[in-house]
Amino acid sequence: MSVMLIGEGLVIESKADGSLDLDNVAHIDLTIGPKDGPVGVSFANALANQSAGHTNLLAVVSPNIVCKPATVMVTKVTLKGSKQVMQMFGPAQAAVARAVVDSVIDGTIPKAKAEEWVIVCGVFIAPSANDNKKIYKNNYEATKLAIKNAVKGTPTIDEIIAQKDTKHPFE
Repeated sequence: MSVMLIGEGLVIESKADGSLDLDNVAHIDLTIGPKDGPVGVSFANALANQSAGHTNLLAVVSPNIVCKPATVMVTKVTLKGSKQVMQMFGPAQAAVARAVVDSVIDGTIPKAKAEEWVIVCGVFIAPSANDNKKIYKNNYEATKLAIKNAVKGTPTIDEIIAQKDTKHPFE
């Protein structure tokens, strides 16, 4: 039986004036599952199928140290310039990789699955992003949340139904 775990995490900090810091928002969508299942196929396709402005990359803790479960980061917006590319390949990549490893360390992802599973992780970096420390912090927290939600199967359908009328921050 194939397994595909699905998770989402959104982290938006507030500015000093109480407004939302939409420049440095982090939004992660991810799937987790075995290499020989649908997530594994998506993982391989993401690495094999690149396009201008959408450079998919492996999440690495540091050069030559890929995280486990191996994670491919998929850009959710067209990267338009070296600043945005460096934000994806720098603080966002480090944040995602470390969140994956920390999720193994804290037991959210079973250590026994670290070699068997892969992750496809959609990462949003706003074109207006302007603070690498916030990019790191928010993407780390959003990735941890998305992994937790995926592995625990949350929110449940009952939780979704109960909260269906809540306001979305981008409405």
